[in-house]
Amino acid sequence: MRLNSVVPIIAAMALAGCEVTTTSSPVNSPAPQAQSGGSTISAQNATRAFRSVVSTVEPVAERECRARTSRVNCDFKILVDERPNQPANAFQTLDKSGRPIIAFTLALIKDARNTDELAFVMGHEAAHHIAGHIARQQQNAVAGAVIAGSLAVLLGGTGEAVESAQRTGAQVGARTYSKDFELEADALGTVITARAGYDPLRGAEFFTRIPDPGDRFLGTHPPNRQRLETVRRTAAGL
Repeated sequence: MRLNSVVPIIAAMALAGCEVTTTSSPVNSPAPQAQSGGSTISAQNATRAFRSVVSTVEPVAERECRARTSRVNCDFKILVDERPNQPANAFQTLDKSGRPIIAFTLALIKDARNTDELAFVMGHEAAHHIAGHIARQQQNAVAGAVIAGSLAVLLGGTGEAVESAQRTGAQVGARTYSKDFELEADALGTVITARAGYDPLRGAEFFTRIPDPGDRFLGTHPPNRQRLETVRRTAAGL
C-alpha cells in the first residue's frame, strides 16, 4: 500500500471544518459589565461583550503563542459564524495561508452567561493552535489509515475494502488522543484567560450546563468533571 493513497482521505478530513461564513474580525469596544447569576448576557450586550473579550484576549493569546512556539503563525483571526440555525459552538482551524482562525457561532455568543465564559472558550480555542493540535491530529490520522490499510491488504481485501479500512483507520487515529488535546487546551486556556484578566473558574462553569460525554470509547471530549478539575488545578498554580 502506498502512502500517497492515504493523502486524499486525510486531506478531506483536514478541510472538513475550514469553510465557514464569517464577518470581519470584531473591533475594539468598551468592556460591558459582566453579568452575575444564572442569566445569559442580554441580546443587546452580547455583541459588545464579544468584541470586548476579543480585544482583550487576542493579544494575550498571541503573546503566549509567540512565547511557547517557534516559526508558528500567531496572528489569530477571530470571527463570528453567522450561518443560521448553528448550535452553540466554537472551533479553531487554519486558513489556506496557515493563519489560525477561531470562530464562534452566534448561538454561543448569545448563550454565554458572562464575559468570563466567552474569554475561557476563546483561550481554549487559541490553546489548540498553540499546542499544534491540528497537525498532531492529522499525524495520528495518517498513522491510523496506514495501519488499517496495511491490515486490509494482508487480509486480501479488495481496493474498495482497503480504502474503507483507511478511512476508518484515519477516523480512529484522529480521535485517539483527542481527549488529551481537550485537556491540554483547557489547561493552557486557563492560563490565557487569567492573564487576560478574566476568571477561568467562572468561565469554565459552562461545563456544568452542557451534556456530559462521560468516558465513551473513541469520544472526542473528556468528562466534564475531569475538565473542571484541570481548570481548577491549573488556576491554583497561577
